Amino acid sequence: MSTPTARATIEDVARLAGVSAKTVSRVFADSSQVAPETKERVLSAASRLRFRPNALARNLRRGGVTSTVAFIIGDMQNPFYFAVAAGIEQELAQHGYTMLLATTDDSPATERRVIDVLLAQRVRALLLIPVADDQSYLDGERQLGTPVIGVDRPLGDLVADTVVLSNRTGMAEAVRSLVARGHRRIAFVANPAAVYTVQERLAGYRQALAEVGVTDTARWERLSDDPTSITRDVVRGLLGAAEPPTAIVTGNNRATAAVLRALRDTGASTAVIGFDDFELAEMLGVSVVSYDASALGRAAARLAIDRIAEPSGRAREIEIPTHLVHRGSGERPPS
Repeated sequence: MSTPTARATIEDVARLAGVSAKTVSRVFADSSQVAPETKERVLSAASRLRFRPNALARNLRRGGVTSTVAFIIGDMQNPFYFAVAAGIEQELAQHGYTMLLATTDDSPATERRVIDVLLAQRVRALLLIPVADDQSYLDGERQLGTPVIGVDRPLGDLVADTVVLSNRTGMAEAVRSLVARGHRRIAFVANPAAVYTVQERLAGYRQALAEVGVTDTARWERLSDDPTSITRDVVRGLLGAAEPPTAIVTGNNRATAAVLRALRDTGASTAVIGFDDFELAEMLGVSVVSYDASALGRAAARLAIDRIAEPSGRAREIEIPTHLVHRGSGERPPS
């Protein structure tokens, strides 16, 4: 393998163009002080040397900020995050901003470390799917002009703009659909339990069952903070209980996958509605609570752009609607 060639510096461009390094800097700053023929000579030299100006370093020297907006996600394996990121990137591009994607691997300690690194790079705004319980340490940054936006979940102990899904409403709609088909023994399966989205969906589940007089839901609830604990064995145990549920709703796409595997293993005809659509759901006939993840991202980006333009004003919360998609699994009657 050949040794990489060192990148050309501003001094290299100046030497080839026969000008000073300050003149090269002025050319890339689009200064009107440089004569057209000199500018052409500098750009030609830069092209020959494959020179790229370091915009980040230039902005930091000026005490400014970049045109980069950071989006911090959790688990890299979750396709939901990338659909949200696509929406953010599309919206930012229309306003001249670029997106930098970083991950916390769902670790509170990593979240703080990643944020510190990004703030040191003077990103223009932070869009964060929070993992830690407390983001109050970001209040000083917000007051200094760096917008902080909560995505999918509110930020802990920090007054900030937020965009979330209609989690409670979406889950309640799913349970009411099952109730309308005669189900009363409806289980709720999800993890991690402490996450805002799961707690909101759990509240919607309990609310819809309480409307028909079912309040003893604890025996059918399977929640855990361990992301690996919602397994086929857990669901098989639920299905093998003395009074098993006739229907299951799930709190996220990972739980849906575990439920589907357990149903395949046991041959049970239990009705299923999952929260979160996924790639093979239509082919498998899985009814889901769906939403436009890219719309969530676009709304978050617009909040950041608006806050960059107007730092003051009350914090806003936007709720992205959900809708129930009937594909067969959620329409099975009680067995």
